[in-house]
Parts: sequence; C-alpha cells; structure tokens
Amino acid sequence: MKKYNKVTPEGTKDLLFEECSARKEVEQLLSGVFESRGFHGVVTPGFEFYDVFDPAVSGIAPEIMYKMTDHKGRLIVIRPDSTMPIARLMATRLQNLPKPVRLYYTQTVCRNHPSLTGRSDEVMQTGVELLGAAGRRADLETVVTAVECLSKCLPDFRLELGHAGFFRAIASELPISADLREDIRLSIESKNYAALNTILDGLEPSLPVAAMRRLPRLFGGENVFEQAAPLCTNSQSEEMLSYLHDLYKALTELGLGDKLIVDLGLVQRNDYYTGIVFSAYTEACGEAILRGGRYDNLLAGFDMPMPAIGFSINVDAIAEGLLSAGKLHKKNSIDVLVHAEPGCEVRAMLYAAELVEQGLKCENSLCDDRPAALAYARQQGIARVDFVGRQIEKAEMK
Repeated sequence: MKKYNKVTPEGTKDLLFEECSARKEVEQLLSGVFESRGFHGVVTPGFEFYDVFDPAVSGIAPEIMYKMTDHKGRLIVIRPDSTMPIARLMATRLQNLPKPVRLYYTQTVCRNHPSLTGRSDEVMQTGVELLGAAGRRADLETVVTAVECLSKCLPDFRLELGHAGFFRAIASELPISADLREDIRLSIESKNYAALNTILDGLEPSLPVAAMRRLPRLFGGENVFEQAAPLCTNSQSEEMLSYLHDLYKALTELGLGDKLIVDLGLVQRNDYYTGIVFSAYTEACGEAILRGGRYDNLLAGFDMPMPAIGFSINVDAIAEGLLSAGKLHKKNSIDVLVHAEPGCEVRAMLYAAELVEQGLKCENSLCDDRPAALAYARQQGIARVDFVGRQIEKAEMK
C-alpha cells in the first residue's frame, strides 16, 4: 500500500517562515480594524453537525463539505463556512444580548473543490457579522468596514456591489423549475453568455426573459441603474434597484466612487443572501478576496429571526498578495544572536532575557565556537552577535 506520509492532501499546503509571518500580520491588522469599530471576537468549533449547514438554507452543496461521523454515528462536517456557526451561536449562547451584536472571527474553512482547479480547500478567513440590525445604516457601516480593511492591505482593489433579491424578483416571473433557475443563475454568475442564451432561447419571449439576458452585462458605474430601470418586471425589483442606487450614491459621497462597480449579475450561490451583496477583487488574486451581503432570513432557521449582514475576507490571498508585492518583510526578524562562551550559558540566557525586555528579538546560539556563530548569523541575516563570557562583546555583521 502506497504511503502518503510525505505529501499534503490536495487543496492544502504547508506555510513556511515569511508566509506564516504574513498571515499573522494580516490577521492582526484586520482584527485591529474590527475591534476599533466595536466588534468582539469569537471562535466556533472546527467541526459541526451537518444540520448546521443544511443545504436548503446555506446553499452549500453536500459534495463540497468534508464529512465524518462522531462516536454515535451522527454526521459531522469540517466547518465550510463561518456565518452558519455564528448564527447558531447567536441563537443559543448569545440570544439574550442587546441588539445589535457585533462579532468578528478569524478561523479556517474547508471546502472540497474539484481536483486540478488550483483552489485551496483549506482557507484562513476573517470577517464580521452584524446581527440584529436592518436598513441603510447597517449596510453602509458594513461596506465601509470592508473597504477600510482592504484599504489597509491591498489598496488597488475594486468592490462590486449588487442585490441578491434583484435576480430572484425577476426569476420568480419565469415559468421554470428550480433546477433550470439554478442553471440560469450559474450562467449569469460565470457570465457564460452562450449557455445563458441557450436556456433563454427555449422560453417564450417576455420582459423577464429579456431582463435575464441583459443581467450579466449590467455592470459598471452609475449608468447601470439607468440601463436596468426598464428591465424591472415588478414593484419589488424597482424598490431593490432604487435602494441599491441610494446606497451607491451614499458610498460615492464617502469618497469611494473610484472603488465601486455596480454588478447586477452578482448572484452568488449562497441562498441565504436577501439584500445587498458585494465582492472585492484585486489584480494580485484571480478570485474574490472578500465576499459579503445581507441575510435577513438565515437566523429564522435557528428559531431566532432577525436581520443580519456580514462579510468574510480571504486572509491567505491577501497575505500572498502582500508578499508578492514586496509589502511585507521577508528578512530574518531576529535582532541579536547571543553566543555563550564555555561555562557562561546561564549568564547568556539571563542576558538574552534582558535584551528581550528592552524590545529586541534574540536567538540563543547553539554553535560550538565564535567562528561558527558568526557564520550562522551571516547565513541567517542576523545583524548583530553578542558574545557573553567574562565580558560582553558585540559584533556588528556587515
């Protein structure tokens, strides 16, 4: 039997040295943004009961989840999403807190992607959930918080803004099955015009069919709202378009106009989104580095109905982008190598502790002699070596 003890499973990888430092730096940076806006940190279990991620509510396909059973034979999944567990947490341990409740998390999610797609199955995410708050103020705050996070990391991003209900309002007037509606959604999401036209050509010509045909092309600036207005098939879609336009104008007034792209074809798979949805992209990454939206019906599935909105950020993608752009330090972070002369090991340990208290990063030398310590420091890029004997001698590396 072949052993796989020297490789990682598909979709996973080891993080080394500067990659670990980059991830930690991004996590700390974004946690600082969240805490400055009144969000409180939570961590949910790495695996949950399958029922928490009921596909009928979560929109997460069963084949995407990593599954196992507990000692009682009950179906367990490795966490594929953070919003659902936080909804469970809100409906149980946090149900008596005054609303709104502001939570943030930093934890991994695992999804089983098809092989050869190049996508990671295990991703470190951070994000926020604003629970118990509805309306324009909450939507604005959440989007602005997302923009602040990205601005501190990769300022060359673009933010795509849409409305989950707009597609549903139009699709509800099409005489089609749920499966065909999902095929249309997938075609619009991927902007596969050929597949979309093939489906729509089989339907009777109507305003909803024409609207669906135009939907993936409705992206750009404020002119999108003018183009979309004649395609509204009912008062519901008109109200959604008007609300999205109002939100767009408010974000523009906040100076974010050059970052915004309106995309009415933003129809993400997660069925729990009910209102605005948004995604962020950057040239350094081929997929979205941030996704979010409003999900006012989700907590009803946990017997605690309330409005909510949130977003998640792909920490690994941002860290990789920062490293590629040379915006994070790759050099050794050790300031001083402390080398003990024979018999002075304890004194060297105490001396290193004093340097640490002064704010320096120290490494104790395990080399046998001075030349070896100097060679090691040069190899590791350590700027200074302190030799601790009867006296302390400092050698600056050139």
